[in-house]
Amino acid sequence: MNPVYLDYAATTPVRPEVREAMLPYLGGTTFGNPSSSHRFGRAARAGLEQARRQIAQALGAEPTQVFFVSGGTEADNLAVVGAALAARTRGAPMRATVSAIEHKAVLAAAHTVHHLGGAEELLPVGEAGIVGLDGVDAALGRRPAVFSVMWVNNETGVIQPVAEIGRRCRDAGVLFHTDAVQALGNLPIRFSDLPCDLLTISGHKIGGPKGVGALLVRDRRVIEPLIQGGNQQTGLRPGTENIAGAVGFGRAAELAAAEQPEHACRLAGMRDRLRDRLLAGVPNLVVTAERAERAPHVLNVCVPGADSEALLMHLDLGGVAASSGSACTTGAVEPSHVLVAMGIPRSLAIGALRLSLGRETTEEELDRVAEIFPRVVTKVRSLAGVLARA
Repeated sequence: MNPVYLDYAATTPVRPEVREAMLPYLGGTTFGNPSSSHRFGRAARAGLEQARRQIAQALGAEPTQVFFVSGGTEADNLAVVGAALAARTRGAPMRATVSAIEHKAVLAAAHTVHHLGGAEELLPVGEAGIVGLDGVDAALGRRPAVFSVMWVNNETGVIQPVAEIGRRCRDAGVLFHTDAVQALGNLPIRFSDLPCDLLTISGHKIGGPKGVGALLVRDRRVIEPLIQGGNQQTGLRPGTENIAGAVGFGRAAELAAAEQPEHACRLAGMRDRLRDRLLAGVPNLVVTAERAERAPHVLNVCVPGADSEALLMHLDLGGVAASSGSACTTGAVEPSHVLVAMGIPRSLAIGALRLSLGRETTEEELDRVAEIFPRVVTKVRSLAGVLARA
């Protein structure tokens, strides 16, 4: 019997349509360098620009606002650090304000701003994992160079009020960045309607290839490059572009946008049915941020009396692949910084699991998980009790 994969928030398989779109750019006559003027280069350039148009159309942006990078981490760094560097060039203070539940890429970028002589500020969140608007207003009064709040939390699925935060940033004249990696394909995104200056997306979360992402930039003048080199992408992200990756990303974004409403409705229903069955089968199970608005593909639960690493190991042995949070921090013995920021007690947070659904998830798979999960919890709790008595 095939294992059940419930870690789509970490990565997704490349869709057949995406693979087909990419293949011509790995050989044949379209393998050229898009900066070359001959026919091979022109063919590669045409593929790159088509991908840029596809992403722009999928997200309600202009093609000139789409800058390809190596993934979400690079896009986050370019947004936060690049905005701070641009502020310094203008003679303004370098200050990065980010929420305490950001992806490690944004947190590390804010820390880099501090190392470069600027300042970093972490905004607290409430018990539901949502940034308070009073805190937003207070932080904006300190005039940061860039304000970053992720749209959908990658561990809990909690949705932040990015439109309202963006409006307040715009009124204050502060650049607003949002990491929309987990929002893409799961929530409707219209960059033209969103009061946001910088927006991060990544290909491998929506059936595209790994190693390619994009930063949407409303005004090229608001940030400076982190990499120095040629004039590719107006010099903001120099270097020969990943043509096959960009083409795959463009096709994946096109498909994700077209399917988003139906996809989100389907996943939300499956997630809630799985939640109900797990609550019925596991005593004292806690659903994280249950009362908050959440994206449809993420279910985060805490299992009292167990630790996530043991749970993940026994789930894997039972044929279920899940996560204890962000894939970037898998293996850490400390509880997730996201759950800590939400005020969840350590004794509960160390038993947190993220079950994330995707396009390929089936009802039959979730039936198997609902049967396996309670048995695993019973076993891990029993082993924990034995060790505690030893």
